[in-house]
Amino acid sequence: MESSARVLSPTQFPSLFPLPNLNRSRVFPLWPTKPKASKFTRLQLQCHKMYVPGFGEASPEAKAAKNLHNFFTYVAVRIVIAQLESYNPEAHVELMEFLDRHSLNDGDKFLASLMRESSRHKSLALRILEVRSAYCKNDFEWDNLKRLASKMASESNTRLMREYVTETSPSETEK
Repeated sequence: MESSARVLSPTQFPSLFPLPNLNRSRVFPLWPTKPKASKFTRLQLQCHKMYVPGFGEASPEAKAAKNLHNFFTYVAVRIVIAQLESYNPEAHVELMEFLDRHSLNDGDKFLASLMRESSRHKSLALRILEVRSAYCKNDFEWDNLKRLASKMASESNTRLMREYVTETSPSETEK
């Protein structure tokens, strides 16, 4: 027995699949006439990461990179100081005196000041720039940083939650 099934399109069933009224003069249109302003950009909507408010123009990663940049300057200064101590004690003393007078919190500002101090200080600054770049590119263990940061966050979260539960739970002696 052969059955002939006829496939009907949705337009042939107006009561089951009503087509939208395309008249835009309706009070409640099917789509907004103006796109609504959104807090999120199209790029943020496509990204599956958390939106982090309160960082202004820079992302948390940009802020961390800035801090790492300053840290690399600190590390480079420490390396150069150790090198100078053994083979150029006079330059070592000069750099230590400069460190006493200038903050190392902003690495670029520190190096700019060091370059302008004197021609001898300029050569020290150039050496620090070289060491900073080499350390960042070749010696810093980026994978280890990620692993340690994740481990520290996890352990800290566990410790803080455990302390909170201990503080808020009734103890055995109170029962």
